[in-house]
Amino acid sequence: MKTVVVIGGGITGLSTMYYLQKYTGTTNKKIQLILIEANEHLGGKIRTIRSGEFILESGADSIVARKEGVTSLLKELKLHDEIVNNATGRSFIYHHNCLTAIPEETIFGIPMSPEALFGSELISSKGKMTALKDFFTTNTEFTKDSSVGLFLEEFLGKEIVENQIAPVLSGVYSGRLNELTLATTLPYLLDYKNQYGSIMKGLAENKEKFQSGNKKKFISFQNGLSTIIDRLEEHLSDIQILKNTKATKIKQTKQNYTIELANGESIETDYIVLSTPHNVAQSLLQNKKLDTHFNQLFNSSLISIYLGFDLPDSQLPADGTGFIVPEHSDLICNACTWTSRKWTHTSKQNHLLLRLFYKKTNEETFNYLNRLTKEELVEIALKDIEKSLNIKGKPITVEVTKWQDQMPKYHLQHRKIIQSLTEDLSVLYPNILLAGCSYFGVGIGDCIENGRKTAQQLIHQLTK
Repeated sequence: MKTVVVIGGGITGLSTMYYLQKYTGTTNKKIQLILIEANEHLGGKIRTIRSGEFILESGADSIVARKEGVTSLLKELKLHDEIVNNATGRSFIYHHNCLTAIPEETIFGIPMSPEALFGSELISSKGKMTALKDFFTTNTEFTKDSSVGLFLEEFLGKEIVENQIAPVLSGVYSGRLNELTLATTLPYLLDYKNQYGSIMKGLAENKEKFQSGNKKKFISFQNGLSTIIDRLEEHLSDIQILKNTKATKIKQTKQNYTIELANGESIETDYIVLSTPHNVAQSLLQNKKLDTHFNQLFNSSLISIYLGFDLPDSQLPADGTGFIVPEHSDLICNACTWTSRKWTHTSKQNHLLLRLFYKKTNEETFNYLNRLTKEELVEIALKDIEKSLNIKGKPITVEVTKWQDQMPKYHLQHRKIIQSLTEDLSVLYPNILLAGCSYFGVGIGDCIENGRKTAQQLIHQLTK
């Protein structure tokens, strides 16, 4: 009987195990499936916290509804009755010390039509006229390995990128646009430019892919995102799940692999999926030939601060769901989600719940913040709220989460490095696969799809 071990019980590892269990039912082979997780709970960065009347998420707060495979998995897990969608409302950019709405009919701040372009209050008339060159220029040099920032500046102009697009995209992908590739962010933009001759026209022609009729693009659950983790665990009835179990080293034998554990025990296995951050995978393999690739992968850091108030949610200054902060602002935070407005299930009594994000976009500032106490961080967050929203008050709920060097940061060479890494890994360690957000996409939907594809690849190898 063959054994498959998945190291890492985040959403990618759980999805891999779910689909392995599902697909093994279609084969005649007996397969032992083992999941190893170093922490006491599964889910990785997905963790729901209850604090009084509030529901808080220590990591991601939602799943993108349109992502491939998400709907089918939720249906199989019988979670549709638990789904909640985001409340609609405008998103803002803190522009020139005030909240300015990101125009509707945009994707990551990119206009889907000339009307959306000219309706923006974030761009000057000159900047709008410059952006029209998108309809009259052709692409002759950009590929999916090109910088997404340079690509957008070339066809839309620098002003719209700096004022409207970069704050949104940089917030999602944790990096400056000139350091991110099209392939690792929005690869379809290149396809649209080449096929339709215009980024904006391509987005308009494919509008239904990005915007549902009611504009509710995101999914969570009545009791928080941990619901999907708990339900996956319940469904893994044929899986041996080892929590509080840390893998320390992988040894290659003539026949298979040995996984050494921190408790002194070991596991013999034929196949391994490393669904861990890249630095953990590197430490498990301890191979100098692979270190060349691993050392070129990077992580970023994030501080998340939740503040819940004994104030009505209606004190927010506009009908919106939050704001993003561009560089060179008088605010220290990078973004603020109006959680109680965007996700009404998080505040049962409609009290104000805000979440502020502090990212490592400015290393000196972030290092300063990282040295502060919880109380000092809260004071900075309260000042940001007062400046931006004119809301004062003492929070009744506080939750500070520090993700230190745990947020994957894709860069211009990321895709090529991953390709070289996986090729060398397959030669040096047959039947060991990499999976997860360090390599193949940062969103929950991306991780679910990566887990499904990883399971398919394993089943294909097992049934040869």
